[in-house]
Amino acid sequence: MNQTQSHTLEETIGREHANIAGLVVAQNGETRYETYRNGYAAADALHVFSVTKSVFSALIGIAVRQGRIKSVHDRVLSYFPDYALPAGETTAQSVTIEHLLTMTAPYKYDTEPYELFFGSPDPVKAALDFLGGDKPIGKFNYSAIGGTHILSAILAKATGVPVLDYANEHLFGPLDIDVPGNIVLRSREEHMRIMGDRRTRGWAVDPQGRSTASWGLFLTPRDMAKIGQLYLNRGAWDGERIVPESWVMQSTAVQSRWGNLGYGYLWWVIDEGERCFAAMGDGGNVIYVNGNRNLVVAIAATFAPKVKDRIALIKEHIEPYFS
Repeated sequence: MNQTQSHTLEETIGREHANIAGLVVAQNGETRYETYRNGYAAADALHVFSVTKSVFSALIGIAVRQGRIKSVHDRVLSYFPDYALPAGETTAQSVTIEHLLTMTAPYKYDTEPYELFFGSPDPVKAALDFLGGDKPIGKFNYSAIGGTHILSAILAKATGVPVLDYANEHLFGPLDIDVPGNIVLRSREEHMRIMGDRRTRGWAVDPQGRSTASWGLFLTPRDMAKIGQLYLNRGAWDGERIVPESWVMQSTAVQSRWGNLGYGYLWWVIDEGERCFAAMGDGGNVIYVNGNRNLVVAIAATFAPKVKDRIALIKEHIEPYFS
């Protein structure tokens, strides 16, 4: 990217994507463009919202490889033998880990009950109570918080260690990503303050100390680019196998669909033909990978309720400079 192209991109960001705090573009494993805005610097981590889901997917894949989780076809409730199903509930008994990964599990609501989840003393139990009902298994049904949080409890049960400890040993550590500890949120006010504080680093936990696998992870744009590069490399990093190649390929292939957009194992599939996929979170946080171009784009942003399409930004204003 030359100086004129860089200036044009920065003008576009300032005009149409003002909440972007950091942007990293890597091609062929080398950083080709990097910029920071809104008072943020390279070392500042941001809450990446649902990008957390895609990062968490890698941990499930690692646990499957290690035999900690036998199969994605394991039934969810087999990991919760002490959980008592609500009277009359039968559908939840057939829900598998794969249904949670592909957002094809059914729930007893039309709109996800955020207040019930966040207000519960045990959010995993609340999420299990939401599971099932009269809707069919196998139809795409995006669960922003509950479904993936059940997976967090499953991972902790399967490995016998807290999710962050497992992640630091098997994913963050090898990639030199610093996620130093748990973030405890005791009130709505504390939640809002911490989430917007650029000094925050770590991973949010629920009242039982379980990592919030659907949100709550703080990463720098460079951290995000490393996750993208890991997946571009099909799970390898510096010659070491981190995530099984088969898991990466399954995760970034279409397993279910929301309209014209494909979904894998907690990754959005943008274009299977180009091996183009993304992790996407509120505020326009994105890890974008284009396998055909050996390209990774990481965008970290502060929260804004409505943002312009980041994938369009990448395809229209970034990719053309990296053929």
